[in-house]
Amino acid sequence: MSNNHALEQHNITQRFTVSCEYPVLFTRDTFNTNNTQLINTINNKNESPKVLVVIDEGVHLSTPELCDKISQYFAHFDIALLPKIVVPAGEASKNDVNVIENIYQAVETHAIDRHSYILVIGGGAVVDAIGYAAATAHRGIRLIRMPSTVLGQNDAGVGVKNAINYHKRKNYIGTFATPHAVINDLDLLDTLSDRDKRSGISEAIKVALIKDEAFFNELYQQRHTLSMFENKPMENMIVKGAKWHLHHISTSGDPFELGSARPLDFGHWSAHKLEELSNNELRHGEAVAIGIAMDSIYSHLTGFLDKESTNKILSLLVDIGFNLNHPVLTKLNVSNALDEFKEHLGGNLCITLLSKIGTGFEVNEINEHLMVEAIEQLKSM
Repeated sequence: MSNNHALEQHNITQRFTVSCEYPVLFTRDTFNTNNTQLINTINNKNESPKVLVVIDEGVHLSTPELCDKISQYFAHFDIALLPKIVVPAGEASKNDVNVIENIYQAVETHAIDRHSYILVIGGGAVVDAIGYAAATAHRGIRLIRMPSTVLGQNDAGVGVKNAINYHKRKNYIGTFATPHAVINDLDLLDTLSDRDKRSGISEAIKVALIKDEAFFNELYQQRHTLSMFENKPMENMIVKGAKWHLHHISTSGDPFELGSARPLDFGHWSAHKLEELSNNELRHGEAVAIGIAMDSIYSHLTGFLDKESTNKILSLLVDIGFNLNHPVLTKLNVSNALDEFKEHLGGNLCITLLSKIGTGFEVNEINEHLMVEAIEQLKSM
């Protein structure tokens, strides 16, 4: 008997299942001491947990009273806070390695362990970056996300992905890690500019287009009130968008994206590249709106989506206030962008298209000539 054969007899296949669970809570005025949503997610019964608060600079500047409210809240519940950290807003937090280094340094300095908590308050990019730091320090510190943007609350902040950018490549370094909890405080949206409020609506449109025709029709009917950011339509959009995002994660059978299909990335293959080409002048949601329009037109050009539906999608995006004819479109090389997205997926191209509003499907190749034609149609809008 050869040595190789003997080794084969001792091969072991390891298999186990990990159950993941975390609350996604919708509230207002989180740091009012009468509001126990946040404190109920922190286990302070048998230990004195450390809490590190990391705040988006944009939120910090627009709500100067917030830090005092946070301190008073945790003091009321007899939990001492570590010195807060303020990080740059937007993609700057994902582009600057010093942001991650500062979190690691705080973890070391304050002896933050895996039973401690990092509470991050900020937009989707900040939540992404601090989530990556929390997931990799000590192989995982409990992360409580408090997204402060529409996009963060209905999409980026409620899932299981964390990432930073590398060499201008979006989300090139990252992890899949479940948060300890998500607190969606709708009052935080008052800190946003109109542009940032609008940006997050595109992710709800995306999930409605691939998952829920009735939800899309609601958004279409409410498009003018959404364009004015009225509370009720905005709250409805955020809650339903988050529900669909969470439903996909829990029921798709691939929550950590081990395969290549990523239907929730409808419109994203070009959006990521457009952000990069604009040097992040384009907000993520603005780039996604352009990507949605592009792939909807392409779905029509390939014979899958009817003209009426295509026009309805474009009208919704335009009426909400998105500019679909951005100058950066002239810089987009379809072939290169598809190759980079293919690499990001893991080697096999898988793009989501529409067969009808509310129904997405995957294809493994793109007719680049027709995609260029779709871009030209956008340029003429």
